[in-house]
Amino acid sequence: MTINYDYYRIFYAVAQCRSFTRAAEVLKNNQPNITRCMKNLEQELGCKLFHRSNKGITLTPEGQRLYRRVAAAMEEIRLGEEELRQDGSLESGSLSISASEAALHMILLDKLSVFRTRYPGVHLRITNETTPQAIERLKQGQSDFAVITAPLLTARGLRQTELVRFREVAVCGPAFSDLATRRCSLSQLARYPLACIGQDSSTYDFYQQFFTSNGLSFRVDIEVATMDQILPVVEHGLGVGFYPEQLVAPRIARGELFCIPLDQPVPERAITLVEDTARPRSTAMKAIRELICGKG
Repeated sequence: MTINYDYYRIFYAVAQCRSFTRAAEVLKNNQPNITRCMKNLEQELGCKLFHRSNKGITLTPEGQRLYRRVAAAMEEIRLGEEELRQDGSLESGSLSISASEAALHMILLDKLSVFRTRYPGVHLRITNETTPQAIERLKQGQSDFAVITAPLLTARGLRQTELVRFREVAVCGPAFSDLATRRCSLSQLARYPLACIGQDSSTYDFYQQFFTSNGLSFRVDIEVATMDQILPVVEHGLGVGFYPEQLVAPRIARGELFCIPLDQPVPERAITLVEDTARPRSTAMKAIRELICGKG
């Protein structure tokens, strides 16, 4: 005979009620069936779990030891059920999101602001990473989904949904502002020190391909860890760099930075939502997905 979950559920009810009859009422069962199940459990475990008397049911020392374990398990099950019910109502729960820096600034922060207003009880955990790091967290089940900057290597079981396309422009600080006064070829730009995110990023791969396709080697003089570090590096005259046009436009308008007109524009890129198709969507995941995809 195999002990199943129902035996421990019945054992827990009998121990709580201290009566087979009352336990049967609580479980909407009948008393003979409750008694039979507990006899089977005792037989399978090889020990007595209950003292039976006219005054009711008490636990034996072995029964008390088992009850401590079963009670803890039942409480965990109850908490799990409660969490799922709350997740379903969006009154609580949590979401873990991996995001590249461009995705975070260009689309995700605005969407999360709306989501937070609607569902303040949902806990948000946002990790700011390169695209490969974000994809790895998703594959490992450490994130519910990723919002990243394409291109990315397609991984089996991951679904991509394009959210928005954007273009990056070459920018410089006052030290190289003469570059902004004339149209510049990519080969001319390559003579200046270049700042870029490191080799473990999709941005590095993208620009390496861009330069290589134009017959140029891609040499990074200043390697930074995050996209946000590019602008301070450029502003202080350490080199030139590429940055999303819509994000850098205010600083160009204020004269803090300068756009370098290229005779060959940088190809468009995309912000992409990536999901693990094998992972079921919670109610919170469905709600934030609708917002991000422009359906909510």
